[in-house]
Amino acid sequence: MQEIPKMISSKDLSYIEDMLNWNMVYSKKCHMYKSMVKSREIKKFIAEIGKMHTSHYNAFLEILKKG
Repeated sequence: MQEIPKMISSKDLSYIEDMLNWNMVYSKKCHMYKSMVKSREIKKFIAEIGKMHTSHYNAFLEILKKG
């Protein structure tokens, strides 16, 4: 197994920032779309997707905190 580098390149940092932004945006969009839908089943599905993106966002933050 390779060792994780102690330094992050500017390209890596840009990619990490993109991942965080994508997950935050999609989480917010899910929250917005959920309020626009009438069907309980679809609301539940959208809520699950929103939770997944929030979870991914938080997981990325935890990884960054450990580094």
